[in-house]
Amino acid sequence: MSKNLEKPKIVADILDKNRPSVFQKLPDPLGRSFSRLYRLPKFMRHCFIGALIVFLFSFNTIPCLLAPVALSYEDVQERQALEEQLKQLESEIDQYQNNISTLQKQANTLSQNIKILDAQINKLNLQIKATTLQLQKLDGSINVIKINMTKTQQDIDETQNLLVHALKKIYEEGQRNLLAIFLSEDTLSSAFAAVNDLTSLQTQIKNNLDQLVILKTNLIQQKEDLMSEREEVLSLKAIQEAQKNQLESTRKEKDNLMKITKGQESKYQELLKKTQQTASQIRSRIFTLLGGGELTFEDAYKLAKFAGDQTGVRSALILAVLDRESVFGRNVGRCNWKTAMHPTRDQQIFLQIVQELNINPDSVYVSCPNSDGAYGGAMGPAQFIPSTWIKYKDRIAVITGNNPPSPWRNVDAFVAMALLLKDLGADKQTYAAEREAAARYYAGSRWRNFLYSYGQWVVEKAQKYEADIRNSNLGIKDLEMEIALAR
Repeated sequence: MSKNLEKPKIVADILDKNRPSVFQKLPDPLGRSFSRLYRLPKFMRHCFIGALIVFLFSFNTIPCLLAPVALSYEDVQERQALEEQLKQLESEIDQYQNNISTLQKQANTLSQNIKILDAQINKLNLQIKATTLQLQKLDGSINVIKINMTKTQQDIDETQNLLVHALKKIYEEGQRNLLAIFLSEDTLSSAFAAVNDLTSLQTQIKNNLDQLVILKTNLIQQKEDLMSEREEVLSLKAIQEAQKNQLESTRKEKDNLMKITKGQESKYQELLKKTQQTASQIRSRIFTLLGGGELTFEDAYKLAKFAGDQTGVRSALILAVLDRESVFGRNVGRCNWKTAMHPTRDQQIFLQIVQELNINPDSVYVSCPNSDGAYGGAMGPAQFIPSTWIKYKDRIAVITGNNPPSPWRNVDAFVAMALLLKDLGADKQTYAAEREAAARYYAGSRWRNFLYSYGQWVVEKAQKYEADIRNSNLGIKDLEMEIALAR
């Protein structure tokens, strides 16, 4: 062979041009056909896979896809304005409350009573305004949650559609073995590029499946937030309705007082004696518990007194929180645990509680979910959900001696209520501390929305119970007992 002849560089140079190349793509031996994607020119296939990988990668790494929708400048300004108005109203409410407290310590005269009623009317008007502002805030918050839910659902749909195409590509490429891929490409570099593209595609599919799980988890949380916000709206509307009724009642009380006494102090004192309940009437009055059941006021006070002595929380405050009237729109109906309780947070703990008590779980009722589907599942007079009750179980047992304690046993429920109120700061026994503890008990992390509505209502109710305790001689009996024990 001549030295001047150039050596062949590739196998194809020495093959007969009329014979098929060993690198030529062979038909599928089983007669299977590939998608149109594989009939595209190679450079277009690589472009498609590359673009898909880039898109998947960018989808996986852009944090804004999981971030909540930012509030507009106007929304932020509106929210700040509402907050300022609320602070101003709350400050004025506190001033009226201080005025009322001062007047109540003075002698019970007609003019003093009129001043108290006027202050109460003004305070109730401010509370109604504050509740209206809270409802406006919640409306804005609900709108943001709805926008976030829509965006999250769109991200989920986009991710799912993308994954469908990517998985289809992986499946179709999976029908060919590695040798077939190499034989289908013109060069080794393009063959390796095809393999690398598929490997990268598989990695990004896994990442985006994880992302899809996060998106769906976020959507579930957003739905629960929405249900909680709507539940707050229902509660605040119920509270506002109660405030309006109380306002109307206070106005009528003032009008009747002026009409009957005609401004004469002697007639007022005579009326006062007629309207005051006797000690026996107060003690025998029916006290309806928050989670169902009835006791006489005297029996309810004894339980509250026992719980209060162990925790430092005023018995009158315990009674005010446990009063059925304090439910304010909450669903404390009679529902089955299977349909009412949070499936992962509460159901298993509930079954553990009833098993320890040797109770058939279907023989007891729990609070119902609300109309928007927010979970219920609260148990017994104190309306504790299982996941909260289990945290207090041992402490309750130490105080009552009941081991295990039962959410449906009155003494255990009263002590559980007192322990939780103590942990929320009510043992300080100041007006502000008790109001905040009551709001936290009712609304948890969203307590600020209920500080000047529910919290205020409970503390005022506690003040009335304090007066009932004095007028029923129950407080005197306690004092006499303490003196006797001291001897």
